[in-house]
Amino acid sequence: MASKRQRRKRRRRGDGGSAGSAPPDRPAQDPAAAVEATPSARRTDGPPPAPWGSFPLSELVVVVAIVFLVAGFFVAPPRGAVMIGAGLVLGSLAGLELAVREHFAGYRSHTLLLAGAVGVAVVAALYVSGAAVAGVALLAGIAAFGGFGWLLASAFRRRSGGALFRFKGGP
Repeated sequence: MASKRQRRKRRRRGDGGSAGSAPPDRPAQDPAAAVEATPSARRTDGPPPAPWGSFPLSELVVVVAIVFLVAGFFVAPPRGAVMIGAGLVLGSLAGLELAVREHFAGYRSHTLLLAGAVGVAVVAALYVSGAAVAGVALLAGIAAFGGFGWLLASAFRRRSGGALFRFKGGP
């Protein structure tokens, strides 16, 4: 015997009619479901696969970064600072790799993160090389952030089927 829950018909919110108001030959369409059904806007259950297959390269890089960070606090100052810096760089690269993969697959937008990484790299390169003073390097970094932000947003829009962003918990 069917339970009470199985016998009860489901009613959709806000349609104003009864549950069976749609014609029998044509099911009721939800606009959000129609957008999700298009091939370019279809989302997968997880992030896109890595180009190197199932080998856990990003995870191993994160583990090495954590080891460098922790060990850097117990090593003498010149080497310890280098180990901490290397751990921060390795951890950042592992996170950026996943962000680039998700962004250019149209899975999730990481526009600000990727544009910020480009801006920081421009500021660091100009300042460390001595090609510009701090103020000019900062202005160049802001310009790079804005330009790459626009390019990355348009690239995500093309890959995602027109969406400018996607939330993690969305449908």
